[in-house]
Amino acid sequence: MADTTVKIDDQTRDRFQALAADAGMSMRAYLAELAVEKENQKKLGRATESFRAAVARPGFAEAFERDFGGGPVPSTRPASRAA
Repeated sequence: MADTTVKIDDQTRDRFQALAADAGMSMRAYLAELAVEKENQKKLGRATESFRAAVARPGFAEAFERDFGGGPVPSTRPASRAA
């Protein structure tokens, strides 16, 4: 893989160097790992949005319990107490 130069201000460079040193890594390795982490965060965000949309559909929780078991679906209403 070819190297390239990125122009950033000295303060940002110093911050990246300090973060890399704290992690025991070269700046090159640190920035590569940072890119992977950011890509994973983006994917996780999309997956979270998809999950929230799916579980918001009417009947989703009931269908999940029917198909996969695991006990009754918790009610959203407070339980009544018998005297």
